[in-house]
Formats: sequence, C-alpha cells, structure tokens
Amino acid sequence: MAPEETRTPTPSPPLPRPAADTRPLADPRSLADTAAEPSAPRAWTTRLVVAGIVLAALNLRPAITSLGALLEEVRDGLGMSGSVAGLLTSVPPLCFAVFGITAPRLARRFGSAAVVCAGMAAITAGLVIRPYLGGTTGFLAASALALMGIAVSNVLMPVIVKRWFPDRVGSMTGLYSMALALGTSAAAAVTVPLTGALGDDWHLGLVVWAGLAAAAVLPWIVLTRTHGAADRATTSPGAPRADAPVPPAAVAPTGTQDPAAPAARTVPRHASTDGDDLRITRSRTAWALAVFFGLQATAAYITMGWMAQIFRDAGVAAGTAGLLLAVTMVMGVPLAFVIPRLATRLPRQGPIVVVLGLCGLAGYAGLYLAPAAGAWAWALLLGISNCAFPLALTMVGMRARTGAGVAKLSAFAQSAGYLISIPGPLLVGVLYQHSGGWGLPIALMAGLMIPQIAVGILAGRDRTVEDEAAG
Repeated sequence: MAPEETRTPTPSPPLPRPAADTRPLADPRSLADTAAEPSAPRAWTTRLVVAGIVLAALNLRPAITSLGALLEEVRDGLGMSGSVAGLLTSVPPLCFAVFGITAPRLARRFGSAAVVCAGMAAITAGLVIRPYLGGTTGFLAASALALMGIAVSNVLMPVIVKRWFPDRVGSMTGLYSMALALGTSAAAAVTVPLTGALGDDWHLGLVVWAGLAAAAVLPWIVLTRTHGAADRATTSPGAPRADAPVPPAAVAPTGTQDPAAPAARTVPRHASTDGDDLRITRSRTAWALAVFFGLQATAAYITMGWMAQIFRDAGVAAGTAGLLLAVTMVMGVPLAFVIPRLATRLPRQGPIVVVLGLCGLAGYAGLYLAPAAGAWAWALLLGISNCAFPLALTMVGMRARTGAGVAKLSAFAQSAGYLISIPGPLLVGVLYQHSGGWGLPIALMAGLMIPQIAVGILAGRDRTVEDEAAG
C-alpha cells in the first residue's frame, strides 16, 4: 500500500502539464472561432461588392449613349443650336477629366464605397431632373451632375477591384468592363424603341435610365454603413485591403537579431512613394498610360459619334448603320472579360496592345477603301480595337503596388487621358465639313493609332509607378 501511495503522487506532477498545455490550446480554439465567425459575413460582403461593381458599371455610360440616341429630339425640344449640340459630344470627357481628379482625395476623406454611392446618387439625380429644367443651360448643368458621378466612379472602380480582389484583378476588371460595355450598348439600342413605347416622349426616354442608377445606389449604401470606417482606413496611403488578413511577416518575432536592418531598407522606401507622397508625374509609366488612355478614348468617342454617319454616307441604310454601330459596341461585352484575364497572365501587355492596334488599322483601311462592301467586317475589327479600354483599366491595377497608388494612377491616367480625348471628335467633324468627305478624317484616325500602339507598349512594361517615382 505504501509503494502504491507513493506512486499516486507521481501522476500528480503531470497534471499541471496538461493544465499548462491546455492554455495555449484554448487560444487557437478561440482564434479559430473568431476566424470562423466573420467568414460568412465576409462572403456575403464579397458578393455584395461584386453586385455593387456590376450595377455601378452598368450606369457609367447610359447617361451619354441614351442622349446620343435622342439628340435630334432633344435639340428640337429645347431649341438647341447646332454648335451647342456639338459641344455636348465633348462635355463627357471634359467632366471626366475635371471631376475625376478629385476622386482619390474624396476617397481618403470619406472612403471609396461612400464616394461611389454618392456618385450613383448624383447620376440618379442628374438623369431625373435634366429633361424637365426647361432650357439648354439647365439641361447641361444636370448632365454635368450626372457626369460628375460617373467621373468619380470611373476612377474608383479599379481601386475597389484592387482592394477587394487583389488576386483576381484581371477577372474582376473583365466583369466590370463587360458590364460597362453592356450598359453602353443597351442604352444605345433600347432608348429609341423604349421612347416610342412611352408615347414618343423624349423626356421619359431619358428619365427611365434613372431607375437603373437608383438600383445601383442600394448595395453601396449597405457597404458604406457596414464597412465605412474600415474603408476610410484602407484608403489611406499604403494601407492594405479592408478585409485582408495581417500577413505573418508583418508580426516581427521578439528574438530576431538585427531587426532594424530589413525594416529600415523597406518601410521608409514604401512610405516615401505611397499615397500622398507618391509623385505620380515622375513616373514614365504613368505618363505612357495616360496618353494610351487618352488615345483609346479618342478612338472610342470618334467611333460612337461618327461611324454610323460614315456608313450612311457610303450608301448604307440608316437602320443598318445603327446596327453596325451596335455590333461595334457589343464586341466589348465578351472581349472585355477575356482581355483583362489574359493581360494579368502576361508579364508585359505590349503584345495585346499591338494586336488591338492592328485590328484598328485594318478597320480604318477598310472604311477608306470599301466602307459599304465590307461594312460588317470593319465594324467587327473596330469593335475589337475599342477593347483597349478594359486593357487600360487592367494596366492601371497592375502598374501600382498599393490601393492608394492605384487611386492616384487611376485619377491621373483617366483625367489626363480624357483631356487628351476632347479635341478628337470635334477635329473629325471639322475635317469632314471642310474636306467634304471622309478621307482626311479616316487618315487622322489611322494616324492616331500609331502613337497609341507605341505608348501602350511602354505602359505595358512590368514595373510599378511607386518604383519609378522613388527612382
């Protein structure tokens, strides 16, 4: 009995061991519980972000293309002069350039989700009031309000994609670009028959698109209320994604030797080139991307404004010319999803730039030599060429390292690019009027494609604007 009694105390020392071991085991269990708890809300939030991106993208062009479809009725209804009507074609890029540059600062102050939400609300308000203000000045002012909402949302869409989907920039940019192309082509194709169904009232034909914009406000209201504080924090310079986990490398072990050596070389370098300290104009890639964006926007606005007229002057029926333009715009729906995914898998995007540029040159050559005989082929080729837009958006997300860097690069490239694109449609109209034909305007379009290819190759190089600005 005595030896057995001496044996019983011996198991007692191991008892503290399990007790000590159970404490660390409790921490991972609690960490697992806390990690499991937000997983469902996080998945729900991700789906809400996707819905918000798609709805926002659908609303970034109907305010423009619906007006283009009813421009003659609007001119007659408001007594608008021809010069003012021509000015309307340059108002969208002008507003995109002026208001787009303010988007990063607004996002830092209020959060990108709140700014996009306000942008969708501005689009809604502008579309509702512009047909009923009773004059040209009020119509232009309300249009500018809607375009202001489009401008800030244009700039912040790549930022939101980069922050919420850093490992799926290509696919999400493709989804966003595809929705944008769908909204553009749908407004151009549906507005006229929809107006006829509403009693041929052009006021209602324009106002009806406010309903789509109002629907886009809803997911962004929810995101602003649930993630507003985190969104403002992650929009600050150098901040990570709102729902991104802290990487293990960010937690420094206490027993490391020479802890200051790696940190001193990396952290100050990034801090000096991120966010407010990033001098975007010192980056050659930023300038190349801005010029590329501007030249592709020039080609797109010329196509939207004048291609149908080119076909009509060549003897193509008016209805067929409208269908040809719709085909050109619809090409952006499937290709806008394919091209960004392909671009993110390549270290350099120059080859894609060259292919798109060659398609544009072939399309312009066809318009010059045989506009009516090969009309459908030229429409397809120019539709492929116009997909430089989703490629430019993808490169914005790839050429900056941080969310704040993407915001600055997006604002700079789009604002400078839209300024570059303003004279294009007007210059084509002047050349057409003074030359009496389409030879010189088509030569101008083809000539602009050469520098577009050149700067696109430069913008597609594998580098970041932060590194160039620091250098």
